[in-house]
Amino acid sequence: MVEISIQDDRIAFEIEGWDNLWSLRSRLEIPLAHITGASADPHPAMGWFEGLKLAGTDIPNIFRAGTYYQDGGFVFWDVRHPAKTIVIDLTHEHYAKLVIEVADPNAAVDLINRRLPSQALPG
Repeated sequence: MVEISIQDDRIAFEIEGWDNLWSLRSRLEIPLAHITGASADPHPAMGWFEGLKLAGTDIPNIFRAGTYYQDGGFVFWDVRHPAKTIVIDLTHEHYAKLVIEVADPNAAVDLINRRLPSQALPG
């Protein structure tokens, strides 16, 4: 599972517990300006032939953590419970997107999308 925190113009993704061992990462920090959007995805593509694992661990359709090459770009995964998955689309980053499990997908998506520069209200 991943814990999300936002400070100033950056967002931090803390990979918790054993997941940081399986994913070979403990933290990702990304400028909010590099996030184009976040959405819940309770059915992420975690099958046998859905991406090429570059570094990490997976059991197809059950668990996926680490860096994968998928849909023409690098994708960071940390998902054990697909129903709690969110997808964060990125630009100008090593990863094209993050596919991560969070405690409350709707709250996490709302938190991220409300803080995006493109969502700021004029004012």
